[in-house]
Amino acid sequence: MPGNLSLEMLKDKVASGQIDTVITAIPDMQGRLMGKRFQAEFFLESAWEETHCCNYLVATDLEMYTVDGYTATSWAAGYGDYIMKPDMATMRVLPWLEGTAMVLCDLFDHHTHVQVPHSPRAVLKRQIDRLQGMGLASAVATELEFFVFRESFEELRDKSYREMTTIGPYNEDYHIFQTTKEETLMRKIRNGLQGAGVRVENTKGEADPGQAEINVCYSDALEMADNHSLVKNAVKEIAFLNDRAVTFLAKWSHDAAGSSSHIHQSLVSTGGDAVFFDTAAEYGMSTLMRQYLAGLLKYASDNTFFLAPYVNSYKRFMAGTFAPTKAIWSLDNRTAGYRVVADGTRNVRVECRVGGSDLNPYLAIAAQIAAGIAGIEEKLELEKEFKGDAYQARKAREIPNTLTEATVALKKSNMLRDAMGSDVIDHYVRAAEWEQEDFNSKVTDYEVNRGFERA
Repeated sequence: MPGNLSLEMLKDKVASGQIDTVITAIPDMQGRLMGKRFQAEFFLESAWEETHCCNYLVATDLEMYTVDGYTATSWAAGYGDYIMKPDMATMRVLPWLEGTAMVLCDLFDHHTHVQVPHSPRAVLKRQIDRLQGMGLASAVATELEFFVFRESFEELRDKSYREMTTIGPYNEDYHIFQTTKEETLMRKIRNGLQGAGVRVENTKGEADPGQAEINVCYSDALEMADNHSLVKNAVKEIAFLNDRAVTFLAKWSHDAAGSSSHIHQSLVSTGGDAVFFDTAAEYGMSTLMRQYLAGLLKYASDNTFFLAPYVNSYKRFMAGTFAPTKAIWSLDNRTAGYRVVADGTRNVRVECRVGGSDLNPYLAIAAQIAAGIAGIEEKLELEKEFKGDAYQARKAREIPNTLTEATVALKKSNMLRDAMGSDVIDHYVRAAEWEQEDFNSKVTDYEVNRGFERA
């Protein structure tokens, strides 16, 4: 069960005064939660069936700027409404917000009552439906890394994000004493999410000062994407409530490691059998798994934008940083873009290491599934595994080095157009183009510091 609160349970909690606020939220193009806070009594009267929002919520950038060039949404079309229809299976209590419950919503066109195809939940549902038609389902887990700072969000914003102090002063990868310094916050995050119905596995220190990771339990693709967005929102809110700041920026400083969001993925039959596993096959990798992985590799460039959606995302791909530079596969090798994990067991799976902590989980998981399905449908042969240091593999398949390269690959991808629809791909191509256009129009500190006197 994705949530932990039924409609009847909500009615009881509202009647007893335990719940007075219900948040209705959608994931936007960036994977953030957008929506409304309802007085709980009114939510129970009518909003539990549907409410409305402006259709620009899935046609803006990080600044929520109304970008020109979208077919689905524009000033010329008047920025009308979409229907937000609560998915009541996702309703849950949010323990870190007093008297508050939340439900995630799907987006429908106000006039046609058809689900909005470029809305992130719809993009993922389309791929889930394709798998279901093959008698399959996707099992997914996303890891999330982020940095924790001693200051609050307001303090850092007032300082223009300069002279920021990470919660710890040195590498804290698996370091228990170091992570004790952030445990006041992390314990509240773990317990808060657990209380919201998200099954938490653990938190741990990562490979740089102040860098943390949180892992939640494997689940089906849609529930995992919902949980991922909820986790990011919860981490930010709980940090804010405790006078700390966090960032999920893929590369917040050129002196610091990047933050990733690795995607562990496998397929099961609709009956729950682990179809990636074959006890007689090398490494336990079934033919289906090998075809799926071959699809991920063949279409790695097509998918990169959905794993690395901003200019900053590509600053993370650097040799010797545990962030991959090559779209190749290897067995339990953290230098490769795609790592096969738990070989020889029923849990054998693929870990995509390309994605950053800034990705939209719905789009990233959908793109992975689409590429995997293509590999199965095309009966692709899996290339030979790579052994050794992938950073030194000079002739290996490269991950696109820039947002521009990834945008071109996305635009040209017949595989994704067939899988998601050309209108959807054109929508996200426009988003990618705008990110580059906006960056290109700005003067950076680097340019001023380097050239103010010397140029």
